[in-house]
Amino acid sequence: MRGRVAIMHGVNLDTLGSRNPAHYGTLTLTELEARVRTYASELGLDPSFFQTNHEGEFCEELHAAPGYCDALVLNPGAWTHYSWAIRDALEVSGLPAVEVHLSAVDEREEWRRVSVIRELSIGSVQGKGVEGYREALGLLRDRLAEAVG
Repeated sequence: MRGRVAIMHGVNLDTLGSRNPAHYGTLTLTELEARVRTYASELGLDPSFFQTNHEGEFCEELHAAPGYCDALVLNPGAWTHYSWAIRDALEVSGLPAVEVHLSAVDEREEWRRVSVIRELSIGSVQGKGVEGYREALGLLRDRLAEAVG
C-alpha cells in the first residue's frame, strides 16, 4: 500500500499554543505534528509536514505534492473559507484529501461555515482537536488501501 501523507497547515497555524486555546487547544504546532507523526506511524503511514502563512506557497506545495506523497491532510486555516486558488490547486493535485479543523467551524461564525475545498475532499473532520488528525489519517489509509485492493 502506498502511504505517504502530506499534512499541510495554512495561515496562522504556526501560532497554535498561544492562539485562543478555547477554540484551538494548547498544543503548539510542533507538539501537534509530533502527535500526528505518532498517529501516522500507528496506521502504517509516512507523514511529512508543511506550514506557511503565504497563500501562493500553499498553492505551490499542492502543485508539488503528487511528486512526494499519495494523499493529503489539509488544514488551510482561514483560507478554507475563501481561497479559490487553493481549491483549484487541490483539484490540480488530483490527490485524495481530508479537510481538518481543530475547532468546530460549522458551529462558529457564519463565514467559517463555508468551505471551498470540502467538495474536493473525501472527508471533513472538525471540532475534535488533535484527535481529528487521527480520524483524517484513518480515512486516507482506508482510501489508499482501496486503491491497491
